Amino acid sequence: MSEARNGSVKSATRALDIMEYAVARDGQFTAQDVADTLGIPLSSMSYLLGTLVEREYLSRDGRRYERGPAMARLAAEPHSFSPAERARPIVRSLRAKLNETTSFFGRSGWEAEALVTEASEQALRYAVSQNSRAPLHALAAGKAILAAMEPEELSAYFRDSERKALTPNTITDESRLRREIEQVRKTGIARSREEFSPGIAAIACPMGKDGSLSVAIPLVRFDEATEREAIDLLLAAAAKFGPA
Repeated sequence: MSEARNGSVKSATRALDIMEYAVARDGQFTAQDVADTLGIPLSSMSYLLGTLVEREYLSRDGRRYERGPAMARLAAEPHSFSPAERARPIVRSLRAKLNETTSFFGRSGWEAEALVTEASEQALRYAVSQNSRAPLHALAAGKAILAAMEPEELSAYFRDSERKALTPNTITDESRLRREIEQVRKTGIARSREEFSPGIAAIACPMGKDGSLSVAIPLVRFDEATEREAIDLLLAAAAKFGPA
């Protein structure tokens, strides 16, 4: 593929990402908001936003943008979007920034279900199958979901769930899990290190009551700098996800 063709495909992909972002977000936003969420350089933003405004997919008011009249032909109103649909561009963006497997999990009973997942492009990577389920206690994503539960629901979980050890590192004890859940509530970040899969560390954050966003990283690449970057990006994504 030629350089020109590569550039055209990248521009088209970025334009579609911006349109998906505008549909999923109910309200106005700035070019900086888009850049922060989707990882598109501001230097490319003027042309992309200008084209979308010209084609009426976006409307502009000073420095702020919102969905334009042409968008109604392509998408339903934001309130009809599921949490997974709203999370999809965020998952894609985070995977692109970290190049590590990123997933959005919802809750199914006492399990976490992978509703959206984007695999790392690196040769050594952890794969998460779409719609796969795993026990809440063994995943960073599951601990993040537990942290968002109301006290009565959390008590029901500890009363009714069966918490098996999947690896030697899996935490099954109620008091230890409760301490971890309290830490998630304080910091906004859940962790799992070889608790579900040997050789894999995961970091996750609650996305309100809708689920959790998680990054899975092989331990050979999991250093302090990578962990800090993942945490910062996860917290920023959770802050921007907002209510439906």
